[in-house]
Amino acid sequence: MNPQEIKEFLKSIKHTDIEEMEYHNGDHSLYFKKSEVDAVAVPVTSVKEVVVESKKTEEKDSIVPIKSTIVGTFVSASGADKPFFVKEGDNIAIDQKIGQIEAMKIIKDVKTKVKGKIVKVLVSNGQAIEYGQELFLVDTSK
Repeated sequence: MNPQEIKEFLKSIKHTDIEEMEYHNGDHSLYFKKSEVDAVAVPVTSVKEVVVESKKTEEKDSIVPIKSTIVGTFVSASGADKPFFVKEGDNIAIDQKIGQIEAMKIIKDVKTKVKGKIVKVLVSNGQAIEYGQELFLVDTSK
């Protein structure tokens, strides 16, 4: 493959769920892997909170879930003796690492696309997670 063919190939699989690939052709080989996972923030349609009715509508609009974009095992700290990346009550910034997902011995960083305050951690360290599963609830009004 020449460099142009490689660029076109990589462009064609950019928005697929392919995370890692190895290609061999005679004496030539090509290996690549995507290095991080982008967390997707989607507005919540229902949040169960015990609050005054007038505040409930306001809070629903500002609370968004951070969802997993792959299947794997959630990792909340970089090591057993290390502190969690985030916990309830922490303020987070855009592009901040808030966790990791291990899939087939490959660690993917989970980074946020929103700024706000973690109001609920929905998964625990070592928990198996699914594609699209909510990991955190973030209040973007804070």
